[in-house]
Amino acid sequence: MTSSNSAESDAEVAAKTDDEVEAQFYDWDRWALPRQRPPQGDWTTWLLMGGRGAGKTRAGAEWVRGLARQRIGPIALVGETITEAVAIMVRGESGLLNVHPERERPVLRGQSLIWPNGVEATLLSASDPDRFRGPQFAAAWCDEIAKWPHAEEAWDMLQFGLRLGNRPQQMATTTPRPTRLLKRLVTDQQTVVTRMATIENQAQLAPQFLNAVVARYRGTVLGRQELDGELIEDLPDALWQRAMFHPPESGEMERIVVAVDPPVTGHARSDACGIIVAGRQGEGAVVLEDCTLGAAAPLTWARRAVAAYQAHAADAMVVEVNQGGDLVASVIAQIDPSVPVRPVRANRGKWLRAEPVAALYGRGLVAHVAGLSALEDEMCSFGRDGKSNGHSPDRVDALVWAVTDLLLNEGRPRVRGL
Repeated sequence: MTSSNSAESDAEVAAKTDDEVEAQFYDWDRWALPRQRPPQGDWTTWLLMGGRGAGKTRAGAEWVRGLARQRIGPIALVGETITEAVAIMVRGESGLLNVHPERERPVLRGQSLIWPNGVEATLLSASDPDRFRGPQFAAAWCDEIAKWPHAEEAWDMLQFGLRLGNRPQQMATTTPRPTRLLKRLVTDQQTVVTRMATIENQAQLAPQFLNAVVARYRGTVLGRQELDGELIEDLPDALWQRAMFHPPESGEMERIVVAVDPPVTGHARSDACGIIVAGRQGEGAVVLEDCTLGAAAPLTWARRAVAAYQAHAADAMVVEVNQGGDLVASVIAQIDPSVPVRPVRANRGKWLRAEPVAALYGRGLVAHVAGLSALEDEMCSFGRDGKSNGHSPDRVDALVWAVTDLLLNEGRPRVRGL
């Protein structure tokens, strides 16, 4: 580890004892960059937004280490999933197990981290907000909150548990994305926002990364977000802007469809299965629910789609069959053979299929019920390459099929109640 303001000669280092070298190595005050240090003043939330490799995880781990030294606990450690919390926040190269000298190092037991002085931390998954009910904490470190699938719900549940000690505080580390939670925290008067660019931590990054990745994306919109840690509200050339989203008016649904964009395969690395419920209301449409399911076997996503169909008393299920053909319809029939399946086939690219639907949003013809943050985030990051933040836009695909069926195809069936 090197430091621009703490350089020593080889002779000075060689003269130190092993204990002195270890103490210096783990002396965070010596190595920390200015923006990695906790802010001064009275704050509830420290939001550290930084680019890839900017040192966010190390800053979070060292902040928690400082709390444990002060015997402040219990502490909540919240990741997108338990697996990520363990792999990044605890066992990662900059995680908690690696920033402590051996005599201070905590022990991981199940989903608890226990320090030699008795301070405990609990690992929690933001993907399961109900697990936040019950536990109480004096502090929390929340990692990559812009990736959390139920971000606002998980964050709000955590706030109810931060009720121990004289001044409960929390730190959130993330590469920014314009999610509702992140935008809310940035404007919160109890939040102190720190921004770090990747280049600030260049001493700890591989030259190849700096030359190949940083140089390639510097100055681009993606680079401003992923490298400079900027909160980019909307992509300049995106089909959807957040100003297009508005709540529905009360009224009747003429018909309701469940649109499904099934994954090609059913293993752990498969794309998600996009499942969107929408209804026609007058000359427009209302998106009623996002039931999208992560990588899952065919029967699993088929059960989710059929459950959505039944819950909303839908008229039909619109399913893309490019990858599965007749197999897709047969899987749904195994769950409920009475569901009318309308197969659709993509003959054009994702962007071209989405353009007419985005035009309807621009005219104010499509409304969203509350709680569709994940869908809206994916829509606003959908690019000309047919991806959203580098991933398959499964929610967008299903949405496009649903709105296309309701508003761009012919036929206006009977009126039904909302």
